[in-house]
Amino acid sequence: MADLNINSKYKMLSGYDIPALGYGVYQTPADVAEDVTLHAFKAGYRHVDSARVYRNEQPCADAMKKCKIPRGEIFFTSKVPPRSMGYEQTKASIESSFKQTGLDYIDLYLIHAPYGGTAARNGTWLALVEAKRAGLIRSIGVSNYGVHHLDELESYIKELEGQYGKGQGGEISVGQWELHPWLTRPEIVEWCQKKGVVIEAYCPIVRGQRFEEKVLQALGEKYGKTPAQVLVRWSLQKGFVPLPKSVTHSRIEENANVYDFELTAEDMKSLHTTEYSPCAWDPTTSDD
Repeated sequence: MADLNINSKYKMLSGYDIPALGYGVYQTPADVAEDVTLHAFKAGYRHVDSARVYRNEQPCADAMKKCKIPRGEIFFTSKVPPRSMGYEQTKASIESSFKQTGLDYIDLYLIHAPYGGTAARNGTWLALVEAKRAGLIRSIGVSNYGVHHLDELESYIKELEGQYGKGQGGEISVGQWELHPWLTRPEIVEWCQKKGVVIEAYCPIVRGQRFEEKVLQALGEKYGKTPAQVLVRWSLQKGFVPLPKSVTHSRIEENANVYDFELTAEDMKSLHTTEYSPCAWDPTTSDD
């Protein structure tokens, strides 16, 4: 991990690369999203994680067009809204994303949550697979899926391959979850690592709720770093793609300034907990 830097990337099952650090725009108001995304680009980020339900795809795309960085160097993600599950609704969602952004292609499109039942989940996946085949979307994946949802999707991919041929069922290139030392999701992480699925971590700094933890304070003091920087570094060293979110320019820079120190094995062990403490929603437990 010593050679990690702001330009580090991982190869996805789709064959495309994904930057190892992303900039999250969850709950970022549309009227500030362009400005903060532009600042993220200035700070070195090349990966923006948006979603239909965030209602800020357009200003993020506007920032991509104004920043003068070649399109091929920027990675943009959107997601199917939980209320748009199903084949036709997902097709409409994808179409709307392109209308909003004016982009020629979207790098990654995720299923935002595993709601709606098996038929709806399968229909949504099929729509994503077709959009990928058409070249509109380069890579596809899921967010907030439990292991049982992942198993179900894997079975459906095999079913599609039986119908259309090998490689025609799509691949789960990325899985995105809330991940941090107080929510490590070992079963999900193990599933993804076995299958070669890139793991993204949202809420990597736990919305600031754990900054007073003694272990974080001690590590911050040891390295001259903030608790947020220690947590982003932890995520990177776990092999995750952290998606820190901030609308404050100085913090956007701070969250990317994590490549001049490395947590030791002992440091990483000190951050290990068996807590299961989400700071956001947790659709992984859904049984519908």
